[in-house]
Amino acid sequence: MAKIVLLPHGTAGDVLPYIWLGRLLLRRGHQVSMIWIESFRKAAERAGLKYVAMKDDGFDEILKNPLLWKPHQGLKLGFEYAGRCIGDCIAAFEEDMERDGRPDLLVAPNINFAAHLLREKLGVPLVSVVLHAMAFVSAHEVPGGLPAGGLLRMQPLFLRRIILSLAAPYDRHALPTVRRYCLEHGVKPPRHLQRGWWHSPDGVLALFPKWYAKPQPDWPKNTFQWDFPLEDLAETKPCDPALNAFLEAGEKPVVFTLGTGFLHARQFFDTAAALVARLGCRAVFVTRDREQAPALPPASIFVAAYAPFSTLLPRAAAFVHHGGIGTLSQCFAAGLPQFIVSMAFDQPDNAERVRRLGVGDSLDIRHFNVRKAEPLLKRCLENEIMRQKAAEVQRRVLHRPDEAALIDWLESRMHPQKQPHSYSPTMRL
Repeated sequence: MAKIVLLPHGTAGDVLPYIWLGRLLLRRGHQVSMIWIESFRKAAERAGLKYVAMKDDGFDEILKNPLLWKPHQGLKLGFEYAGRCIGDCIAAFEEDMERDGRPDLLVAPNINFAAHLLREKLGVPLVSVVLHAMAFVSAHEVPGGLPAGGLLRMQPLFLRRIILSLAAPYDRHALPTVRRYCLEHGVKPPRHLQRGWWHSPDGVLALFPKWYAKPQPDWPKNTFQWDFPLEDLAETKPCDPALNAFLEAGEKPVVFTLGTGFLHARQFFDTAAALVARLGCRAVFVTRDREQAPALPPASIFVAAYAPFSTLLPRAAAFVHHGGIGTLSQCFAAGLPQFIVSMAFDQPDNAERVRRLGVGDSLDIRHFNVRKAEPLLKRCLENEIMRQKAAEVQRRVLHRPDEAALIDWLESRMHPQKQPHSYSPTMRL
């Protein structure tokens, strides 16, 4: 039995895959701890994980900041917070290590710089988890939504490689803090973050399938690509009985959400209410903040604070959402056409991939109004070719690889690290 520490970072869509991984590791007989903020304690402990809550240090305040969901400003805020919370994460890690001993493996996203620091300080191997293809920033497949991405795609490959190898526009928002913590802990500071402390040389786990994002020559050579986690806590948080009653009382509804992290969705839901009134359909609005939805929705609209998508979506007609990778994959699994209203981060790239697969449409949230959205939603509801392609993708998603192979690979990363490695995106194990 090994001890494994999971160090997620972000909102529910970022954290649920780690709970899923933790559950698989527990079944294999390992001891698993998770470190993140207090609000995810119950979900992790229901899955059987040991949980150490680190100090929040303003995470909820970041979610309340509308700039978080702007393409450039959001990444800036994200890097600033990732640097700021290093000390709190290390303090929680030390608490866990004092109680249960030194871990054999760390598992964390690229942006958890505390995990990279701990790897260097303790010599414990680290697996970087990549939940969406945009994080690889490939010159061979320039991500959708990348600033000046359209112009970059027009350049020859050698020039794309040079530009992307030099680009690290967000380092300056976290690197000074990272260097300060490194010096405090006796670790040599990295020269770069996005070109240095990003993909771990011990292993990179890509949690999306090859048919969704084909491996590219400039991905890290130590990448193990598996499949979508499809975790939504359905095992421990069943569907609300009132929602079940609504679903059983009429035709399949259109489901609308902008995710758990977006707290500025009032205009989105007002537009959604106008859309369903024009189309004469029923709807389910999923938002953890009830005040974002219309105050007195008609009987044709049900407002839910939470619903496990694996239970809800098979009973829906179409899905309108923000394009987060976890939400998108649940829609794939349900075989539904989807309409993505993208904002920032990986969402524009995911929207582009959905359009390429022919299973949905998309709009930037700035253009989400009744006039532009109505024909796209009608297409999701009525286009037979789109529905057939969604069914084809569903068959792919439900034909899942063996989970044992994934855990075997993770266990193989628990090699003794004799000395810190230099980080390189092309390093082979």
